[in-house]
Amino acid sequence: MIGLFLITHGSYGESLIQCACHVLNSRPQQIAQLGVSAQDDPLDALPLAEKMLTLVDDGDGVLILTDIFGATPANVAMKLLKRGKVEGVAGVNLPMLLRALTYRDKDMETLVTRAIAGGRDGVVGMQ
Repeated sequence: MIGLFLITHGSYGESLIQCACHVLNSRPQQIAQLGVSAQDDPLDALPLAEKMLTLVDDGDGVLILTDIFGATPANVAMKLLKRGKVEGVAGVNLPMLLRALTYRDKDMETLVTRAIAGGRDGVVGMQ
């Protein structure tokens, strides 16, 4: 199973995981989060992120989900990417996380495609 690692601003990643736990009625396996605050030095966050990445990787790879492309959490995530083994997607929201949890027993390409679609399709206008 592909591991999931959220690197986000503050407690956003943990909040998303808690919401997913509520929807699924259990805490998913092989999922972790690293919250980066304004006071954190990105150079200090990288070694911690590298260690946490190994906690969710059972050999099938890891998908990193981050919030804003170009911001510090995404910049840390970019340093961890290894094509086909550790992939990343920015713009994480709850629909994306739920879709990723649903498809992580598939291959990495399918997981990335489905996670992006879940995040995009979860944004709808309400009338």
